[in-house]
Amino acid sequence: MIQPKSAVSQPVYTRVAECLYRNDSSGNYYALLKKCGKQIRRSLKTADRKLAERRLGDFKEKVVRLDLKQGKSRLTFDEVAKRWLDTKRVTLKPSAVRRREACLIQLRTAFGSLRVRSISRIACESWAQARGPDTSPSTFNKERDTLRMVLAYAQREGLILDNPAIVVERRKLNKTTVLIPSREQFAVLVATLRGLDIRYQPAADFIELLAYTGMRKAEANTFRLADVDFERGAFVVTGGEAGTKNHEVRVVPVFPVLSDFLARLQKESPRLPDQPLVPIRDAKNALDTACKLNGFPHFTHHCLRHFFVSNCIEKGVDFKTIAAWIGHKDGGLLVAKTYGHLRDTHSFEMAKRITL
Repeated sequence: MIQPKSAVSQPVYTRVAECLYRNDSSGNYYALLKKCGKQIRRSLKTADRKLAERRLGDFKEKVVRLDLKQGKSRLTFDEVAKRWLDTKRVTLKPSAVRRREACLIQLRTAFGSLRVRSISRIACESWAQARGPDTSPSTFNKERDTLRMVLAYAQREGLILDNPAIVVERRKLNKTTVLIPSREQFAVLVATLRGLDIRYQPAADFIELLAYTGMRKAEANTFRLADVDFERGAFVVTGGEAGTKNHEVRVVPVFPVLSDFLARLQKESPRLPDQPLVPIRDAKNALDTACKLNGFPHFTHHCLRHFFVSNCIEKGVDFKTIAAWIGHKDGGLLVAKTYGHLRDTHSFEMAKRITL
């Protein structure tokens, strides 16, 4: 039988130490602190006294950092997000800033006008449930990471005690098939563009540059003859003023096919050392045209980076070396994960040649 509300007994808390209380019924411990005249209570989620005391110490540190000034307590998610992004503009590349801005536009729908101090874990979980089904895993993860970073900034600034977005988990990315042109397809693509009018010649040059160096498109945009040390037989990838993706300059050997390509360009139309080797920013439209004319899949700039890696694997280059050439800092883990099947396929093809 349910007792009337007035007859339901209220929980009794016993003070066991400074700021530390125990629920007489459950035995769980609670923290009770005061700051600026405001009382702050928090369950320590344990009935173990020693553990409760350690958690109380951590909680006290958070409360000390908490800024309860009235002006800050009214800050909205939008206002805090703007402050956070301003601190990141110095270290992030322009493209990364644009991605975060796009994420914040989406997050604004759910959190924009809310006071950051009022955003709860339930609100973050509700956002994830509402947003998740309608977006790709990669887009969802970028927005989720942005939300967590904004609220982590709010926590560091003393605006909130804890990061409520910590409960939102990343979604598992869908496995995508790596689209790589074969050597025959690549040769046909280049020949097709060379066979069209003169407007397509820079696009053909750009496609060959990507395929022979493994550079990212943005890195190829700023590549110059001055970056090549022919005497040493190496070139540097700087990424220009924006830098490379991981903000590190890398030194890569000049491969024979690249050496022949550079010599041919200089013979056909000499380039100045400090000018971009190819005078266009991308070859997207030309590449689309060549693919359509030949009935090929939709190859992109990044497919040519895959083409470079696949050729390296077929030549027996180890993953760690390939990773260094293309600018991965993980020692070859991503290359192994992404292209491992190519090595296995090549290995089995080579095995067929072994006879007694």
